[in-house]
Amino acid sequence: MRETTKRKLFEATLRLSASRGLVGLTVDDIAAEAGVAKGTVYYNFGSKDGLVDALLRFGVDLLAGRLRAAGSDDDPLAVIEAQVDTTLEFIAEYPGFSQIVVSELWHTPGRWHDTLALLREELIAVVKAQLERLRAAGRLPAGLDIATAAAGLFGTMLVVALDWQVFHPARDRADVLESVMVLIRGLRR
Repeated sequence: MRETTKRKLFEATLRLSASRGLVGLTVDDIAAEAGVAKGTVYYNFGSKDGLVDALLRFGVDLLAGRLRAAGSDDDPLAVIEAQVDTTLEFIAEYPGFSQIVVSELWHTPGRWHDTLALLREELIAVVKAQLERLRAAGRLPAGLDIATAAAGLFGTMLVVALDWQVFHPARDRADVLESVMVLIRGLRR
């Protein structure tokens, strides 16, 4: 499949799901929105579920790559700040993707739960690596459960970013970032 066709199908799915959710979408709807024949979806993905699965993998790979790229600073707290900002930027760019992830991730058990569970682990591992660096630098309590803290930070990043997009879109991204970082730094500047 040509990359442009795949991208068109992903973007059409994101646009439609943002307003209608995934469950009510049909292959006909997605194909019409993308401007391709219905058979294109079936030929390349097998089904709507196959398309959504590929979309989720594509989006998570994109976000994970951006989070890893944000990890170049020596100070792990600066890296975490860059990762939170990267997540805010990503969700502003792809709000439909983020809505799918949040709604399906905690929809028990959702249609794409197995795929999302694997993808969630990939993203949390990137965050976890920085928290482990913070602990190694003596900036986190020794007994802290890093896996739980990483899941909490990842969840915070997703939910705060979506809250910003849905309820406070006029707020400046830097202000939203600072609000999250105050909590991460321990409620003091």
